[in-house]
Amino acid sequence: MQRVKLDEIDRRILHDLQEDGRITNVELAKNAGISAPPCLRRVRALEDAGYIQGYHAQLHAEHLGFGVTIFALVGLRSQAETDLSAFEKLVQTWPLVRECYMLAGENDFILKVVAKDWDTYQLFLTHELTGAPNVAHVKTSLGIRVSKFLPGVPVALEPPKVSHDNHD
Repeated sequence: MQRVKLDEIDRRILHDLQEDGRITNVELAKNAGISAPPCLRRVRALEDAGYIQGYHAQLHAEHLGFGVTIFALVGLRSQAETDLSAFEKLVQTWPLVRECYMLAGENDFILKVVAKDWDTYQLFLTHELTGAPNVAHVKTSLGIRVSKFLPGVPVALEPPKVSHDNHD
C-alpha cells in the first residue's frame, strides 16, 4: 500500500469490517461515502498492506460443547530466544490453546485454553503443558464468565487531535 497514513475513509472501512466482517462492499462503500469499486480497491490495498489479517466467524464455545475457559500463566526455566521460540512452536500444536501471549514480568506466557470440561483441561495440563520441555511452573485461573469481548483494536474514526497549547 502506497499510503503511509490512513485517511478517514480507510479508518471507516477498517472500523466497519472489524464490526461486521460479512458487510457487503456496497454497504461498506456507502458508510465510507465512496462508490463500490474504489472501496473494494481500498479493502484489497488494506489487506495487501497487512492492516487486515483475515476474516473469521465468531463461534459460540458453549454451544459447541466447550464449557471451560482457563487462563494459564506459564514460567519457563530458560528465557533464551531459542527456548522461547521452541515453546511458541509447541503451543501451535495444541488445539485447546486458542491464544498465547509472551509476557514481561514474573511469567513468560499466558495461554487462553478452552476445553469441554475440567477433566479434559486437567488431562491437557498434566500430559501436555506441565510436561513440556523447559516449563518450570504453571498457574491457572478458571474463567467464570465473559463480561466484555471485543476482538481487534479500537479504530478511531477521526484522526487524533494534536494540541499545540503551551501552558508555561
